[in-house]
Amino acid sequence: MQGFHAPFERDGGYVPLRAYAGIGDGRTIALIADDGQIDWLPLPEMNTEPVIAGLVDASSGGRFELRPTADFEVERSYIEGSNVLTTRFRTETGTVEITDALVTGVAGRLPWAELVRRIVGLEGSVDLTWAVVPGNNFGTEPVTRVDTVHGPLLRAGDINLVLIGSDHGRTDPTEEGDGEVEGPLEFRGAFTTAEGSRHILCLCGTDDEPIHLPNADVVDQGIDRTVDNWELWSKNFHWDGPWSETVTRSMLALKLLIYSPTGAIAAAATAGLPEDRTGDKNWDYRYAWVRDLAYTVGALLDFGLREEPHAAVSWILNCLKEHGREMHIFFGLDGSLPDGTHETGSEGWRGIGPVYSGNPASDQLQLGVYADILAILSRYASGGNIIDASTDRLLCSFADDACRRWEEKDSGMWELKDLQHYTSSKMGCWQAIDSAVHLAEIGQLHPDPDDLEAWKRNKTLIEEWVSENAWSEERGAYLMHPGSDRLDASVLLHAPTGFDRGERMSRTIDAIRAELGRGSLLYRYSGMPDEESTFVACAFWCASALACVGRVDEAVEMMDDLVGQVNDVGMLAEMISEDGDFMGNLPQGLSHLALVNAAITISQLTEKD
Repeated sequence: MQGFHAPFERDGGYVPLRAYAGIGDGRTIALIADDGQIDWLPLPEMNTEPVIAGLVDASSGGRFELRPTADFEVERSYIEGSNVLTTRFRTETGTVEITDALVTGVAGRLPWAELVRRIVGLEGSVDLTWAVVPGNNFGTEPVTRVDTVHGPLLRAGDINLVLIGSDHGRTDPTEEGDGEVEGPLEFRGAFTTAEGSRHILCLCGTDDEPIHLPNADVVDQGIDRTVDNWELWSKNFHWDGPWSETVTRSMLALKLLIYSPTGAIAAAATAGLPEDRTGDKNWDYRYAWVRDLAYTVGALLDFGLREEPHAAVSWILNCLKEHGREMHIFFGLDGSLPDGTHETGSEGWRGIGPVYSGNPASDQLQLGVYADILAILSRYASGGNIIDASTDRLLCSFADDACRRWEEKDSGMWELKDLQHYTSSKMGCWQAIDSAVHLAEIGQLHPDPDDLEAWKRNKTLIEEWVSENAWSEERGAYLMHPGSDRLDASVLLHAPTGFDRGERMSRTIDAIRAELGRGSLLYRYSGMPDEESTFVACAFWCASALACVGRVDEAVEMMDDLVGQVNDVGMLAEMISEDGDFMGNLPQGLSHLALVNAAITISQLTEKD
């Protein structure tokens, strides 16, 4: 806990994105503001249209309120080793603690979604009010109410919601009768705590299937079981290096993004949060990017975890094999190919719309993705795992493609419409081929001898091309692409890959920090200060690159500052504005991954010194 403080004020129903903490159950994620209100909750899956989406539409998106009726101060933290959140409200009359969890079952995740809020009186008495107000599913589905023998059920499209609990003071509508009826399309109530009192609120949801009506005492016990399950998972990885608290919390944030039904890893939990103030980039990140998944698997392997890396690797390989054995940038969490973007009816966070479901980058050529697959399979195989025959053939074909296509223009890592010979894409092809050669040398890939020689030859050709075409002595840096004087922070990724850990990379770091840096933070590439906020992952890539070129003291200093950018519960968004506001979707996997990988890189290189 960091002490009691005033909660963020709501402006038109919205709070700063720094206000949010996330909880999850392996299938979905809820975002809870520090005033106790849940503003994001897709049920029962994180990639379904959200029944609570006040995060991007305060007026009609839906919310789950729970707060004192009087003025209050707040402090909150996660229970150690878990993604179960505790929030304490203090008023003039007393103090109350709320424990929030998306609970798991005895046999793992539940087959339905069950969000439980336990309210315990600590001191004095506190009057609280609560309400569950479902939204209209991104403006596409009206909410209806159905009276049943067990009380009212709310329905948004095919999503069914029930609210149960104990001592929660719920006030049901008074209309009688079966079937769909008119009346309040919400659950609402109020109660007063006393020292030692215990109250339960539980929201359950299913998608186009019967709904289980749980017992309040059972769901209360489910919170404790969920804490135990999280703590058991946390014991399976250990980090005794620097920045341990922040690294551990980032690993737990990444665990929230692992979609357990398939093993896919979502890039972020949300859709439609703006990357800039104009609303031009309000995309959906509830997809599994090959790049982000590969980076996540690398971090999981570094911490000695087994199940999640294998599940993710197996899932992404199956997706690639099922969809023509061709490289794709990202997939739906169920393994499907994205079907474009769709504008929703939501107004956008603080009115910055439109809000989109879907993402427009699915059809782009991004050459760096070859590196993501081959590099992570190289690490996976080097860790004692065996590549099967079908994957052997697939990876050999990807290495051949990298050799054949590295001379093409692409959209680069930043998914740009302007096709160019992006330097980081060439370096990515080099990394892909280097990884393939390594896999062949350790007997995990079996290319034809002529193909292996072609791999080695193209690796050298890429090195020569980058040296001759991508370096600018005048700028003292690798350029974003030949013919431009712009700089690109994604080049920094290729200090850890080993493409360049020498003087040129060191000078590039200095040039990038001078032009793109704002304190310890970095913009993605030249021109971005006019369009969007700093990109969190880039700053951590820079810290890693500093360590790789031998400037470890500077890397540590930069990292010390960067870990202070997390919010009060250790979460990071995609971007941070120059005045410190979070921007973009959250929790953002790439931001947390970059933090974890920077800590690992700096720690390893510090030990060598």
